[in-house]
Amino acid sequence: MNPSPILRLSAPMLLWLSFAVSIYVLVRGHNEPGGGFIGGLLAAAGVLFYAIAHGAATARAKIRLSPSVYCAIGLAIAAASGAPGFLTANGDYLDHVWWFVDIGSTLPLGTALIFDLGVYVTVFGTVSALFLALVGEEA
Repeated sequence: MNPSPILRLSAPMLLWLSFAVSIYVLVRGHNEPGGGFIGGLLAAAGVLFYAIAHGAATARAKIRLSPSVYCAIGLAIAAASGAPGFLTANGDYLDHVWWFVDIGSTLPLGTALIFDLGVYVTVFGTVSALFLALVGEEA
């Protein structure tokens, strides 16, 4: 595979742009359409462009950890998101807990955002592994 010079030049920019948009979609999805699943897909799409342009091995080095490690971290974050529920009056796993952060205006943050972050990291790892396996195949 010999990608075009335009793709090789633009792939790093597309990688970081996709990460930025995916973080926006992750945070926006807390209260509006979007969230961890779509954000993880967008981040993995940036890895796909980078892998097509520079090869699967270079893309693996760029994301630093193995995709399976990202899957494990994401599952741990998603499972841990229910733990703050033990601190509520009912003491139930996955009870919503809210924090209100004052940054000039009040920003409500909850355990649902932590769960979405776990989904984001898990989807990123899973889809990146799939994309890197497909791009790594030589015809």
